[in-house]
Amino acid sequence: MSLLGNIVWFILGGFINGLSWLLIGCLWCITIVGIPIGVQCFKIAGLTFFPFGKEVDYGGGLGSFILNVLWIVLSGIPLALEHLMFGLALCITIVGIPFGLQQFKLAKLALMPFGATIRRK
Repeated sequence: MSLLGNIVWFILGGFINGLSWLLIGCLWCITIVGIPIGVQCFKIAGLTFFPFGKEVDYGGGLGSFILNVLWIVLSGIPLALEHLMFGLALCITIVGIPFGLQQFKLAKLALMPFGATIRRK
């Protein structure tokens, strides 16, 4: 079932969302200091392209907290708003609700990507 969900997801907006994460990751990788943040963006882009069958676990320590604060100020809010708008648009119909819930999962991840681990269900 997750294969079918991922295919439909990719067509209905996952491709655009994934490209957003890739673009932000490339912008972060321009500077040497931003490369670790860019690498995290590339990992999340993989989740954004195909989110069904995967879960996000949150954790981390002080370092993750500091990076998350920096991230929210510089890049997190626009990505979270993008996922939130896509999620609201998808939840208009009953068929789109599972896809909207995935967008909301990604919106939360867009605000706190550091210290989060992605695992298969």
